[in-house]
Amino acid sequence: MPNYKIQMEGISKIFNIRTGPFTDVQNLTFGVEEKDLITLVGPSGCGKSTVIRMLNGIIVPTSGRITISGVDYDNGISGEILRKLGFVFQSHNLLPWLTVRRNLEIPLKIFKLKGEKWQNNIDALLEIVGLSDYAEAYPSELSGGMQQRIGVIRAMVYEPEILFMDEPFGALDETTREQLDLETLAIWEKTGKTIIFITHNVEEAVLMSSRVIVMGTDPGRIIEEVAIDLPRPRTLEMITSDQFTDYTEYVTGLIGEIDLNKIK
Repeated sequence: MPNYKIQMEGISKIFNIRTGPFTDVQNLTFGVEEKDLITLVGPSGCGKSTVIRMLNGIIVPTSGRITISGVDYDNGISGEILRKLGFVFQSHNLLPWLTVRRNLEIPLKIFKLKGEKWQNNIDALLEIVGLSDYAEAYPSELSGGMQQRIGVIRAMVYEPEILFMDEPFGALDETTREQLDLETLAIWEKTGKTIIFITHNVEEAVLMSSRVIVMGTDPGRIIEEVAIDLPRPRTLEMITSDQFTDYTEYVTGLIGEIDLNKIK
């Protein structure tokens, strides 16, 4: 059995709403090996974001077991585990009154990390995403794609082992999104982080990951795990290959079947 960095076993989440109990996700079981990059994909309402919120401790599962780095969440997330986790959300959430460097220093202040090492880490990450010249700029002086780049590397400045990325590029145009996908892959290959990436875009899921976990609705559940056997490093040229097309059509077909089942 693989030695998983992240593992969810039999996870269900029931919310009590006005009309009664609502099962958001049911019996989710999957694992992520160290330094792997997987994606969760599925229609709106399948519980993708709920999964991330349970993994980062914002939401407590109704039943099941979550383990990260061999530590159970039975008693909540400890500071030690929280220090291992980085989060990238749909909005960059940069503070407009702070420069890029000051925005990137926020996690360092939270975790009380001081010294030259951490400033050098900021500089190295800015260089990776091609924004070294913008360290003293304000968010309003950056394009949307540049702002999102800063949002991504802010989650990395304190060197977490695991990144949760919740549709981070969904609001961007296709060209910018594809470029940021490749930059994220480059960072992942250089840093060896473990990444769970959420998207509703099937091409993005296939391009990014080693496995695509396809989720369905009513309740949110795993339909199938699809292994993506494409060479790395991934390139945009792969998108036109027959193998890539086969993967996207297969995953899209699974999602289509999910929607049909929802109608019945």
